[in-house]
Amino acid sequence: MSHTSPHMHPVQQHDVGDQTELLDLDAEVLAEHLASITDWLPIESSPRGIVDLGCGTGAGVLALLRRFPEAELTAVDSSGVHLHRLREKVAAAGAADRVRIVQADLDAAAWPELGTPELVWASASMHHMADPDRALGQVHELLAPGGLFAVVELAGFPRFLPEDAPKEAPGLEERCHAALDHHHAEHVPHRGADWRTKLAKAGFTIEGERVVAVSIDPSETDAVGRYALSSLRRMRGSVAPALTAEDLTALDRLLDTGGPHSILRRDDLRVRTERTVWAARRA
Repeated sequence: MSHTSPHMHPVQQHDVGDQTELLDLDAEVLAEHLASITDWLPIESSPRGIVDLGCGTGAGVLALLRRFPEAELTAVDSSGVHLHRLREKVAAAGAADRVRIVQADLDAAAWPELGTPELVWASASMHHMADPDRALGQVHELLAPGGLFAVVELAGFPRFLPEDAPKEAPGLEERCHAALDHHHAEHVPHRGADWRTKLAKAGFTIEGERVVAVSIDPSETDAVGRYALSSLRRMRGSVAPALTAEDLTALDRLLDTGGPHSILRRDDLRVRTERTVWAARRA
């Protein structure tokens, strides 16, 4: 399993490709909000070493490199496809010499050597761990004394459509999210966990908690339609068995990029989601 947003379980190669596209779009559309999170972190002195656990295609890596220009970063993920994309991104940013890339399964009993970082970042990865409490303990041991652990978790897949859309199946997106929540309850049981309590039990002191509300319309970025398309495509595989035939037909019409009902043709989309970040200090 690759510990990145929005992974759910092992996937076939073409699914990994779709997921890579979605992660890249997520980074593009939500870049400003991600920067606001890194700016908010209660950093006492600029870290020299940073570890990103479950780095995906590098949204957090690039944001952290910009926020801390003197730091060196170790990026960890289990997906070779995602790490290949990350290599391309850091090379394009001229930061390849500041990034060490490690392919590893974070559910393994022993983690690879990751140094003694002053900052560990985990965005949408902790809930994918088979044993999050054990992983939190490993992060506590990994961090330098006084170091900070930033945990970012998602409220779920973003929403895009108005409540009364589409015309032939009003409320379709909410029903898809309800089906996805049911799927996650079975396959991703740690989504929505009480991370504040878990962090405290692992020995961390919580120094801050923040909810970042996101609301972005297409006038702010031309990627909203593509982001909506990629997100709903990704969601379809999990929710299709729970949808009625009418809802599935309506969803497929939205996903048909050549059809008149394509989500890419809509001018009423808006990205709506929330992210919560916890800043936890090792004593």
